[in-house]
Amino acid sequence: MSNDLRAAAFSAGPLLLRPWRQDDVPALVEAYRDPTMRNRLGHFVTDEADAERWLRVQAEGRKTGTRFSFAVVDTERGDELVGNVVLKYPHPGSGSAEVGYWTAVWARGRGIAPQAVEALTGWSFTAFAEDGLRRLELIHQEDNKASCRVAVKCGYAFAEILPARAPWPLDGHLHVRHAA
Repeated sequence: MSNDLRAAAFSAGPLLLRPWRQDDVPALVEAYRDPTMRNRLGHFVTDEADAERWLRVQAEGRKTGTRFSFAVVDTERGDELVGNVVLKYPHPGSGSAEVGYWTAVWARGRGIAPQAVEALTGWSFTAFAEDGLRRLELIHQEDNKASCRVAVKCGYAFAEILPARAPWPLDGHLHVRHAA
């Protein structure tokens, strides 16, 4: 994989999806203060040290080609950090990967998640086409109606119910999208 791909940034309307940077730490800590988001995610960022560890995990994933996490910023609002999207590609060449995302509480209801997930989906299928990436999965807990709507808006069809397993206390939904 080329260094150009690892450093990739791309736009989705007024949104810019770019690699995370050190100067994102304060906004990352602020985003994780939202109790709803903390309830939905399996990890926590409570202070700057946690945020810096989180950034190192994202950078290492990009370096190894197993995780491509993008800060989502709104260029029409002074590059305000509004979310995160990630391609989790644990077995490059397997033909399958998982997408994930979160939207900061102050940015919800503006259509950011569907725009960012759709942009990541297109980038993923293009960037990893030669590796044989043909299937993307989006998983959320069954009570997360907003994530279900985002999945459907982005063309991820409901595939099955996944049984609860730690750290998730509820059953989940698996949504799938195939490359065109």
